[in-house]
Parts: sequence; C-alpha cells; structure tokens
Amino acid sequence: MYPKIIKAARLAPCRIKFYFCGMDYPSKVLAKAVEEISGLPGIGKKSALRLALHLLKQPETQAVALGDSLKKLVTEIKYCRECHNFSDHEVCDICANPKRTEEIICVVEDVRDVMAIENTGKYRGKYLVLGGKISPMEGIGPNQLNISSIGKKLEKAGAKEIIFALSATMEGDTTAYYIYRKFKDSGVNFSTIARGISVGDELEYADEISLGRSIQNRLPYHDKD
Repeated sequence: MYPKIIKAARLAPCRIKFYFCGMDYPSKVLAKAVEEISGLPGIGKKSALRLALHLLKQPETQAVALGDSLKKLVTEIKYCRECHNFSDHEVCDICANPKRTEEIICVVEDVRDVMAIENTGKYRGKYLVLGGKISPMEGIGPNQLNISSIGKKLEKAGAKEIIFALSATMEGDTTAYYIYRKFKDSGVNFSTIARGISVGDELEYADEISLGRSIQNRLPYHDKD
C-alpha cells in the first residue's frame, strides 16, 4: 500500500506542472480553447483548463448546445431601440408591455441594473440604460452614453418623473447631475433612490430587499447649487 501512495505523490507534481506551469498542451485545439476561455472576466488559465476538460468529459451534444447558445448570444441579441436594454426583438418586453407606466423612467447605468431592479418586483415603470457613467479618468463623456435618448423618451412618452438609479459613486453622482442640468427645464420631476446602498457600491450588488426599499422610498433630486 505504501509504495502506491509514494508513487502517486511523486506523480502529482508532474501532472500539475504539465497542465499549469507553461508546458505544451497535448492538443492545439485544447490550448486554443483554454486561451479563449481564459479571456473571460475572472477566469484564469487553471480555471479555463478545468472547464475545457469538463466539457471534454460531457456528451458531445452538451458542448454543441453550449456553442450554439454562445453563437446566438453574440449574433441574435439586440439592444432595445426604446431603452437600450437587451432584447430578442427590436423592442424589449418591458417597453412593449402596455401594463408598464410611461410616466416614470428609471435611468440606470447597465443592463444588469435593470435585472436587479426587476428582481425586486417593486417597479412598474420604464427604463433607460445609459451604457455606463461619466468618467473623465476613463475617457467616458456624455456623448459616449445614451443620454440623448432621455430627451426622445420625454418627447414621445410624456414622462412625469425620472428616477436616478445610479451607483453611489462620484461618477454616478456626476452623471445624475449632468442629466438633471440638461433636462431640468423639461417639466419633469427628478428623484433618486434612497441611499440604502452603501456609498461606493454598484447597484447590481445590492440585495433585493434593500434595493426595493430604495426605489419605494426614493427622494426628490434637487440642484445643490
């Protein structure tokens, strides 16, 4: 029994070295798969290799289905022409839903924020996804965001309130202030979600209960000048 254990212990470092320490892969196809998978956020070479090997152990139909889904992800998903949310059609399900009120527009940075707010079940208005936030450090100005779409929605839908559901960061506050100054003479009321979210936090990381309460208990937004 002991010799077998010693043999396994001696082989383990070699196996680890082969897969993880820069040695050539036994297949160029495997190497390419690991390279592509490791390009995803939060996935290093080790995790990418584990995922690739896992797929190789699965039925071929599962890997093919995954590949088809990924292909459709980048070729068939559209941006809603009304709010810039993800959609399978020209207009997303939220904008096309006649039960959603046109009087309230919730302005968010990212599609993930729409998902987070929808999961609370506390909001029944429409959205406008900016696609980011004003950040001079990153070279992102107002013209790189979907801010002009807010004016179009105000003209078309006759909204009465704009809710700022932006991250509690300097960039989020700067973005809200810019939008307020740009549209403050349009006759619409402005509000911001209550700060149940810690300063510096992104909206998507807030728990559903806190986020739901922040929307329900939103506060009027005023010019601080």
